[in-house]
Amino acid sequence: MTAFKQGLSQSVRLGQEMKINPRLYQAMDMLYMPLLDLQQHLKQELEINPFLEMNEESEEGETEEDGAEGEDDTALAVEDVPLTTVEDPRKDDGTDWEEILLNGFDVGNGVREEHEESEGWTPTSVAAHDLADHLREQIAHLDLTEREKLIADEVIGNIGDDGYLQGDLAGVRDGINAEIRRSAAVLDRDEDDLPLITDAEVEAMLARIQRLDPSGVGARDLRECLLIQLREAGETETMPVRLVRDFFDELVAHKWSDIARRTGVVPADVQRAADRIALLNPKPGRLAGNAQEQYVIPDLIVEKVDGQYLVFLNDGNLPRLKLSRVYQDIARDRKKFDGESRDFINSKLNAAQWLIQAIEQRRNTMLKVMHFIVDRQRDFFEKGVKALKPLTLREVADVIGMHESTVSRVTNEKYAQTPRGVLPLKFFFSSALATTGGEDASARAIRATIESLVQAEDPKAPLTDQAIVERLEADGIQIARRTVAKYRDQLGVLPARMRKRL
Repeated sequence: MTAFKQGLSQSVRLGQEMKINPRLYQAMDMLYMPLLDLQQHLKQELEINPFLEMNEESEEGETEEDGAEGEDDTALAVEDVPLTTVEDPRKDDGTDWEEILLNGFDVGNGVREEHEESEGWTPTSVAAHDLADHLREQIAHLDLTEREKLIADEVIGNIGDDGYLQGDLAGVRDGINAEIRRSAAVLDRDEDDLPLITDAEVEAMLARIQRLDPSGVGARDLRECLLIQLREAGETETMPVRLVRDFFDELVAHKWSDIARRTGVVPADVQRAADRIALLNPKPGRLAGNAQEQYVIPDLIVEKVDGQYLVFLNDGNLPRLKLSRVYQDIARDRKKFDGESRDFINSKLNAAQWLIQAIEQRRNTMLKVMHFIVDRQRDFFEKGVKALKPLTLREVADVIGMHESTVSRVTNEKYAQTPRGVLPLKFFFSSALATTGGEDASARAIRATIESLVQAEDPKAPLTDQAIVERLEADGIQIARRTVAKYRDQLGVLPARMRKRL
């Protein structure tokens, strides 16, 4: 047997590897950022880099000389923005500019007030008012003992965001009793002095909570949720109540004729009762949850002007950046700085120049991508979603001369305000399906066609998936039945059997 020698050794190996410059990462991240995130990022950069300052539009009274002085400064505005006059930093105003340059903004009164005074949106964290808060507010108005309040709090803590009780009542009971036992041990008292919670007490408290708003809260399953809502609406032995209580499985399967035969009513009455049930809320907790709304601010604007679609960047609220003339004047005298001071100046100056270039590159890239999308999807803007053409990231990348991943970053979580509404840029991309005419059709357009076919169908004889296939083939679109079924599911459209009206 061959013996293996164990131990440490060194070896030399030649190889190639690619390391991406950190600034390239920054540029890539900025392509990915939605408008609000980019706005916050630029404000942070303004605070930490003394070589950056706001390039604000001048007020009335600007002279021609002032405008000429700003021609050499780099700015983010599309148009040339005249600059306000900047006072000579060497004037004796009591500010030690060199000290500020070397040590950042933690020196005396060296904070740059123009950044603090500039207007801008800053998000503020606000505690969301959720379903549990909503229920506890109602419980506080009930005349409950301390024992009942303890049970109510535990039950509410086990109700999910959708309004349903998570787990079973035995788990709720055991959770409360465990706390009682711990309290008895801490207080050095007998458990008999602190009697345990019973199943009947938990059940009674759940029944009280199920009468709170929103109707249907605290249910253990969908059937109970619907029954609670019907009860709160004043219905007792009505047909909707009977359907949910006695024929729930048949109701879910839309077996109207079977239910009608077993209840002695006509199928049309069963369907009308089912329509009443369909108006109830299967997830009542969502009515009370007050999750913060996600507001969409479009990054791009598409407008039709004189028959042409024009593209604009919606970046009016972004800080306009330029290199600070004050700090550049100080940095030019490099003899005063050496070692760490010089490294600090070089790094901050280079970072400021890179950031301005990266922002401009981001703007140009977004405009290129959107211009191509508008040119490609002009029929969509004119005729609607059915005229949407297939489009992939690779096609855009090939045309504008960029990598596919770059286009992906530009289009991710970005929105455009268009004559057809505010749409995510990803909306304009979809796969292609072949047609008999040799052209490709957009999958999104086909889904829209399927939706319109279903909306226009005879409710007494709804279109089957195969019938939809045949309709599409008549229009020259080749599609498999399973693909139609997949698109129908994505649209939330039930199968023909469950769409049929009596």
